[in-house]
Amino acid sequence: MADTGIFASGSDVTKKAGAGCSASGASLAFTDVFLSQAESEINAVTRINYSDTYASLNVDKKGILKEAVSNLAAIYAIQYDMSGYSSLAEATTMIDVLRDGYWRCIKLLEQQNVKDFVSAA
Repeated sequence: MADTGIFASGSDVTKKAGAGCSASGASLAFTDVFLSQAESEINAVTRINYSDTYASLNVDKKGILKEAVSNLAAIYAIQYDMSGYSSLAEATTMIDVLRDGYWRCIKLLEQQNVKDFVSAA
């Protein structure tokens, strides 16, 4: 199976999901789906299809898209199976931190001046 994320890779997701992430949740079969869904959401929320233009963006501008998509995809990986974490509190705290990072990125990407900056190669 290929690692098909555009903005981030499966390993970016599993790093953020942590050591408690289940083998299934960390598998490429799952992370590819999580990444695809997260990338689509970011494109829809920002109303810019970054998936089509990602390769042409400067590496420093790709970082915010990588952070947002890997945060959201890691949330999906954690919530798939929380049994590997030391407690439900650990898993939910990780989700909370990732959610906060995702929304911080989205709030920036929704601003027209940031859209213009990121979209300009």
